[in-house]
Amino acid sequence: MTKVSYFDHERKPEYHRFFSEDFKKGKVKELERNLSTVSDICKTYSVSKTSVYKWIYKYSVMAKKQVKQVVEAKSDTQRIRALEEKIKELERIVGQKQLLLEFKDKMIEIAEADYGIDIKKKVGSKLSSGITSTGKNTGKS
Repeated sequence: MTKVSYFDHERKPEYHRFFSEDFKKGKVKELERNLSTVSDICKTYSVSKTSVYKWIYKYSVMAKKQVKQVVEAKSDTQRIRALEEKIKELERIVGQKQLLLEFKDKMIEIAEADYGIDIKKKVGSKLSSGITSTGKNTGKS
């Protein structure tokens, strides 16, 4: 029987980041106004819950008054998460369009090889034999 080790999983590199006091106070105000949740802030900014609760203890007006509140609503943190989701969706769409373009280019390439004609116009190429200049003056200078 094999034993599963809980320590074998990949660990993310540890690094220390510093947030300004204004940033911390702003996030605490969001929490007080029920604009975001602690977990939203933790996920969006990769901050531990412990750090967020320390910010609350240090900067919250309500914590100093010993008032407890339940936090749940929308905020810029949730807006950031929604925008990240939209970016992922748009990147997926761009990838699909790129595949479609590559497919069409390959089809043109195969058709050119099979029929022996230039389907795709190349930059600097001459006009095809069906299009000629009339030599008439259009009246524009």
